[in-house]
Amino acid sequence: MSTLAAIGVLAVLIFVHELGHFLAARLQGIYANKFSLGFGPVLLKYQGKQTEYALRALPLGGFVGFPDDDPDSDIPPNDPNLLHNRPLLDRAIVISAGVIANLIFAYFLFVVQVSVTGFQQIDYHPGVAVSGIAANLSTAAGKAGLQANDVILAVDGERLGSAKPAIVKLMAEIQDHPQQPLSFEVQRGAEILNLKVTPDANAEGKGQIGVKLAPNADITIDRAQSPIDALGKAASEFERVVVLTVQGLSQLVTNFGETATQVAGPIKIVEIGSNIASTNIAGLLQFGALISINLAVMNILPLPALDGGQLAFLLFEALLGKPLPSKLQDTVMQTGLVLLLGLGVFLVIRDTANLTGVQQFFK
Repeated sequence: MSTLAAIGVLAVLIFVHELGHFLAARLQGIYANKFSLGFGPVLLKYQGKQTEYALRALPLGGFVGFPDDDPDSDIPPNDPNLLHNRPLLDRAIVISAGVIANLIFAYFLFVVQVSVTGFQQIDYHPGVAVSGIAANLSTAAGKAGLQANDVILAVDGERLGSAKPAIVKLMAEIQDHPQQPLSFEVQRGAEILNLKVTPDANAEGKGQIGVKLAPNADITIDRAQSPIDALGKAASEFERVVVLTVQGLSQLVTNFGETATQVAGPIKIVEIGSNIASTNIAGLLQFGALISINLAVMNILPLPALDGGQLAFLLFEALLGKPLPSKLQDTVMQTGLVLLLGLGVFLVIRDTANLTGVQQFFK
């Protein structure tokens, strides 16, 4: 059920994006003859009065089609309601409406989340919390006297810091010192203890002590007290996530070699979403808002086959006083679409191969 929930979220976000384009056109009286979710062969379709609505085989996005691009259309080429005959501003509104729709929808999800479940606020403290101890007392942790709810502050006199980096640092120290004693400074309630812990060696020769680790943090729930409060808190969270998304994208561009492996395709996104959905509705709402913002930011990039690429063509038209040659635009957009679909297929194959169930099957 959690996997279906994640797939449903992605489908809704794609629908919202394409609905933005579609409504921006129709509300301005611009013809739109196709509304499609997915690419490739048609699975289901319905022919409305003006528009064909279709569900296609490749769930890697969607599109809104216009009779300007349909050689079988019987609409006169000089009809003022064709998209290419409209002023630059009208066309820019249609092209950017998908991004705007995703951003509005993300904000709406944040409003719902803060009103119903609230935002989780995490206040990190120094050290790493021991959230669980292996039942076997012969483990390194059991022999040393570590207990659940202890907080490890330092190893061999070196402070661990806080949050996730502290856990990474502690794990590295443990793994790098199999069968070698380590001095742990431990906080237990109001007491400060010094314990000698000698990690056991696992099958790979790395150290382990038999504990579960977690950030040392206080978690509180910030829920809106009124509709006005919900709008304000949602706006702050929306701004925070947009900034983080843009920063992450800039790191991908400036440090591609180290961050390229973090790019996720539909399969990986569904896997992450299903894990989140299995916890609570708050996580699912957060997941939906985060993906919606990412979808908006990615689509506004000035790349072929994306909304930002079409807006770039409009910018050239505004600067030159005339549109770029149709053949050039078609070549650029078709090339971009092929590359985008190719990347999508690659990510699907890679992420499918990395699924836990698939890896276990081939072992």
